[in-house]
Amino acid sequence: MAGEPPAVDVVCLGESMVTFLPSRPGRLADVPAFERAIGGAESNVACALAAAGHRTRWVGRVGRDGFGDHLVETIGAHGVDVTAVDRDPRRPTGVYFRTAADRATEAHEVVYYRAGSAASAMSPATVPYETVADARVLHLTGITAALSDDCLALMRTLTAPREGRPLVSFDVNCRPGLWRDGAAGAGPVLLELARRADLVFVGADEAEQAWGLGDPAAIRAALPEPAVLVVKRGADGATVHERTAPGTDTVVHVPAPRVDVVAAVGAGDAFAAGFLSATLRGLDATARLRHGHLLAAAALTVPGDLAAPPRRAHADRLAALAPTAWGTLQLGPGWTGDDQEGRTP
Repeated sequence: MAGEPPAVDVVCLGESMVTFLPSRPGRLADVPAFERAIGGAESNVACALAAAGHRTRWVGRVGRDGFGDHLVETIGAHGVDVTAVDRDPRRPTGVYFRTAADRATEAHEVVYYRAGSAASAMSPATVPYETVADARVLHLTGITAALSDDCLALMRTLTAPREGRPLVSFDVNCRPGLWRDGAAGAGPVLLELARRADLVFVGADEAEQAWGLGDPAAIRAALPEPAVLVVKRGADGATVHERTAPGTDTVVHVPAPRVDVVAAVGAGDAFAAGFLSATLRGLDATARLRHGHLLAAAALTVPGDLAAPPRRAHADRLAALAPTAWGTLQLGPGWTGDDQEGRTP
């Protein structure tokens, strides 16, 4: 009914897969055993936001198989509403294997078994708009657009202007390997979808891959429509461009804290969750970026994609540090305990 508050804070729509993490470093050919976990940009964001105290729903499609059971049960156990997840009787749940090496190195290997997955059958016909419409925020990523023509049609439907649309958050997540023509094929589609969103996250390296743009000001010039644009630059921090008047932006940059990295996976999803959490709470641009960095640091200091976030009071205390104190912050494994953060001299 009109005037009723949203049923959930954030709906995250996209593919989740069963992830197999190596028992030790080395080539996939040499790793003797793997530990089962879950992975998927959108479900990662939903789980992180739920752990931070927000009402979240994951909308996806999995096979009617044991891996699908595992995903639904595990994501639900994180406090995420999974009642809108569809089960496909004919297509399997996607899985992937990866090595322990940093993604940025040539030693890193990842092998996906997702072609023809249940998630690739998502479409405007299989995902009723009502499953996403009752949220304050709808979070999407460019990964979904790459899975199939039907998935791209769904993304275009969800990002189309319409009355009462939730705030649309879009993480570009350019993965050239998923696109038929690599980055050249991904670029125009991702730009189209980003320009239809209200809030956009993009890494400077992704923007360079997809659009030949690495500078935040140049990226903003190519994306004038979103009210908020966040450009991430890894260890160099992140910059937010926020429209404060027609044709006018407020620009804020916040450096990232130093992090003792355990595994360089899941940080982008965690950053988005931290920024969205702070956005839902009405915090200012600096605090939103700092909360993004803090949740990214939580993900970077554990082996898998998901990490328990710091308690809200702990995160708020760190986010409120003076610039000099923030600049000396160093975070390592276990830092999310109330008194575990460190400072560099």
